[in-house]
Parts: sequence; structure tokens; C-alpha cells
Amino acid sequence: MNVPRVFLNGEFMPADEARVPVMDRGFLFGDGVYEVIPVYSRRPFRLVEHLRRLQGSLNAIRLDNPYTDEIWATHIGRIVAEAEWDDQSVYLQVTRGTDTKRNHAFPKVVVPSVFIMSEALSTPPAAQRSEGIAAVSAVDNRWLRCDIKATSLLANCLLRQLAVDAGCVETVLFRDGLLTEGSASSIFAVKDGVLLAPQKSHLILPGITYDVVLELAARHGLAVVVRDVTEIEARGADELWLASSTKEVLPIVTLDGRPLGSGRPGPVYRQMADWYQQFKATLMRGA
Repeated sequence: MNVPRVFLNGEFMPADEARVPVMDRGFLFGDGVYEVIPVYSRRPFRLVEHLRRLQGSLNAIRLDNPYTDEIWATHIGRIVAEAEWDDQSVYLQVTRGTDTKRNHAFPKVVVPSVFIMSEALSTPPAAQRSEGIAAVSAVDNRWLRCDIKATSLLANCLLRQLAVDAGCVETVLFRDGLLTEGSASSIFAVKDGVLLAPQKSHLILPGITYDVVLELAARHGLAVVVRDVTEIEARGADELWLASSTKEVLPIVTLDGRPLGSGRPGPVYRQMADWYQQFKATLMRGA
């Protein structure tokens, strides 16, 4: 197997030759942002939207974008073309770069570090879509700028590990009595045939797949309400879903060991799953 090539600070190189200085602020402070872009049949999924979100994250941490969208697209395109897989997960990261000392304050001269790599895209097994998944819940104890896709993900990792330890797929998060999101996904509820979507705020990452779900609902006439969703509503929902670029859309059938709704994937989810797969086949793969 060939060693995959990555992009690091202007150069393409084998992954095992890539080196980052120990004084990089991404290493010392988690001072950086990232994106994960699924690629289907070597076509990056919603690249414009991902780059727009990257720009929003960079603006939020007061870091200039090192590249134009056209340059990003060129570098990502080369990584995709050289990878061995048709379906990929492209990871890109921008940190504030290296400094001469460890100092919380920003360096006066900033040269961002840029990294791009690709891995094989692992999509959910068919059984998870047909049978559903189990989740646990936890208090959302992350910081107050969850809308920034920051590399400092320790809180998310700890919350996700709660699910792993319980043999579950995801951790559903609640803050002050309201549903926020999952440790690495958006969360939707369904009640009486209406899709309930938590409204975007500084407490929720603006998910690309979240937008796709709402667009598909609008296209097919599914009733949607975007508003605060209470923890009581989420636990008492007829259906609960998670959505992310890599997990697509999955039904949560148990939460904290208790069945949600019928304890099986619901009829509204089955509709959305069909719409999403059709969307993949046509708009993502160009079939």
C-alpha cells in the first residue's frame, strides 16, 4: 500500500515525511480551525459551503484565511486525485502557526500552518440505517462558542467517549434544558409528523448536513419547525435522528437505554433516508 500524500504549508509530500514544529500554536493551544469534507466518486461534497464555514471559523478566531477559495479548491482537488479511494474524507486544518515562545497572546507576526489530508470515507453500515442506533445523553459542558469549528476538541472527545464506553454511537447533549447537538453531529426530533430542528446559535455548530436535511424536507413538503427544542420534547419525541457529513442521517432508537418512540426507525426517518440516498446518487455522485 502506498503511503498517502498530504499537503503541508505549500508542499505535497508523503504523510510519513510531514513534520509540524513543536512550537506550533495548534499543538500548544489548539489554536486553529478545521473542516472535514466528504468526497463521493472523487467529487468534494458542498465544497463552497465548507469553505464558507471555514472562513466563518477563521473570522471568529481573528485569523486571516491563507488562501482564496480557488487555491483551496486546487489543493484539495490534487489531494483527492492522488488518493487511492474514490470515496474519501478530506481533512483540512489551519492553525495560527509557530511562535518563538509559549505565550497565550497572539504573535505579532502570524504565518498560519495549513494541513490537508485524505482518508477513506467510512459511511454507516446498512444495519444502522435499517435498525437504528443507541445513544446516551450528557450535559453539554463545552465552551460557549460551539459555532466555531475549532481544533481544540477535548470536551467533544470526552463526551463522545461516554457513548463508546456504553457501547453506543453518539452522545446527545442538553444545556439548560434545551437540546443542542451531538458530540460530533446535529440532532433532529420528530413529533406528530413535524421535523423539529434546534435553531443555530453560538451553542451549535452550523452543520452542512443539517442544511441538507432541511433543504430535503422543504423540497419534499415535510413540515419543519426551527426553534429551541426542549430536553423534555427530545426525550418524548416520536423519532430522534443524528446527521453529519460522515454518518449521513441515522435514527436514534434508544437513549440512555430507553426506547425512543416505537424503538424502531420511524416513518419520517425512512422517508428522509430515501431522499438522502437519492440526493447522494444524483447531486453528489452525478448519477
